[in-house]
Amino acid sequence: MLTHAISWAEIPVSDFDRAKKFYSAIYDFEMPEAMMGPNRMGFLLFDQKGGGIGAAIVCGEGYIPSQNGTKLYLNGGADLNTVLNRIKNAGGNVTLPKTQIAPEAPELGYFAIFEDTEGNQILLHSNS
Repeated sequence: MLTHAISWAEIPVSDFDRAKKFYSAIYDFEMPEAMMGPNRMGFLLFDQKGGGIGAAIVCGEGYIPSQNGTKLYLNGGADLNTVLNRIKNAGGNVTLPKTQIAPEAPELGYFAIFEDTEGNQILLHSNS
């Protein structure tokens, strides 16, 4: 049995600078970036030393934004409304507001869905 089902996530982007500005705005940090071979990557901050699982935005051949691909849940922090409230001003669109996953199982927390500036459908999760 694996400890984590996911070890890394990459969000495809077509306009790197626009996507970097969007994710930096909704998470309120300056996104570090690097070239990895031919791909330009921007890294979402996470606790790597503490065993956290990371993700990046990636611009390069084969990275095509879509609403139809794998569904990725990003961490919404203590209350995902903090991130959700920044999405519209950053150029994205909230398509499903904060919603309790299962009222009969409140420990599962909440989720929301948004569309980023690149056309990806991304989900958020928080415990409250």
